[in-house]
Amino acid sequence: MSSLANLSATQAAVGCDEFPLIRERGQREVFCGLTGIIWLHRKIQDAFFLVVGSRTCAHLLQSAAGVMIFAEPRFATAIIGERDLAGLADCNDELDRVVSRLLERRPDIRLLFLVGSCPSEVIKLDLSRAASRLSQRFAPGVRVLSYSGSGIETTFTQGEDACLASLVPTLPEETADAAPALLIAGAIAEVVEDQFRRIFDALGVGPVHFLPPRRSTAMPPVGRNTRYALAQPYLADTARALEARGATRIAAPFPLGAEGTTLWLRAIADAWNVDAARFRSVTDLAGERARRALGRQRTLLAGKRVFFFPDSQLEIPLARFLSRELGMELGEVGTPYLHRQHLAEELALLPPGTQLSEGQHVERQLDRCRAMRPDVTVCGLGLANPLEADGLTTKWSIELLFTPIQGYEQAADLAELFARPLVRRLRLEA
Repeated sequence: MSSLANLSATQAAVGCDEFPLIRERGQREVFCGLTGIIWLHRKIQDAFFLVVGSRTCAHLLQSAAGVMIFAEPRFATAIIGERDLAGLADCNDELDRVVSRLLERRPDIRLLFLVGSCPSEVIKLDLSRAASRLSQRFAPGVRVLSYSGSGIETTFTQGEDACLASLVPTLPEETADAAPALLIAGAIAEVVEDQFRRIFDALGVGPVHFLPPRRSTAMPPVGRNTRYALAQPYLADTARALEARGATRIAAPFPLGAEGTTLWLRAIADAWNVDAARFRSVTDLAGERARRALGRQRTLLAGKRVFFFPDSQLEIPLARFLSRELGMELGEVGTPYLHRQHLAEELALLPPGTQLSEGQHVERQLDRCRAMRPDVTVCGLGLANPLEADGLTTKWSIELLFTPIQGYEQAADLAELFARPLVRRLRLEA
């Protein structure tokens, strides 16, 4: 991720002379990384996420995943109480007891994540050592890993990044005679995964693996013959861990919208030397269908101005999609971190002069947003109600993580997420 030290390198790499860039460090409004559990626990079907945290952590997960009424979710919170904080109880003994009870109750668990939080980090509870100890104790039936979901210095999508990065060192080695394999990194909905797999099969690209897989027993091998493509733009640590194992990244825009999906697939097809005629025969029909579906939303969205608060790290790919495929005007495009390598292809597609901002000083950004009066403001839940009270139309950024938005078939659904707040506003005004 770009830092203050390498910002000039970022400008040189992506031609930031064309993009005025505001860098801010101050008060932020974001969820913590624990939120990623809400979509990760649906993806890995035999995994369980045990948060080691406070009652506040438990309330966050319960409210964020309140739809899980009729099914027993695959996450819970081991609550750190006053005795733990005061040092009157041995936290490791307590944790061992909780894990033992959990595995007795849930024998279907094959992969257990111990997820750190602000409270567990404050009391310096070493969850990596605890995970190693518990993994040895419950092997071979259960593997225990750990990662941090603390919100002290992160934004909420980095919870997924930390989770996947913790998996990479445990992935099996590819065989010495392995053919080149494709690894798609990033949690995507199963319906999207199935669509992409059918396209790759038709292109002759493979073998294809997804990280995370649907079951912990199907972890993909990785090595020097692995070529990986990111399905999400916030996986910096995961990408670094894969490259440490010898994998090579396929640089591409992200598969949002008809254009983004085509460019993403084209980059992967080029890595497998798929000829242009075959690529067109596989993708043209789906791409044209997506473009026609987008036309209905473009009628409402074209010419409307959108403002992004930094929240999910999806902001720059979304800005590209809204601008190029739906005709929206870009106000400020804020992102928590500007990763110059992973976003280079996206930045090249933004309109010259697009106002970017990295980091956040929320009061200053609120002032800029109110002065601009955009038609749609993309922000976190904490800012939505105050902005709505000011008469601004908002879109919750977290909904973009809970909804399948990648690929051709989901392009119109993605556009509708931005059209829906405007339709609601029109109806209320009527």
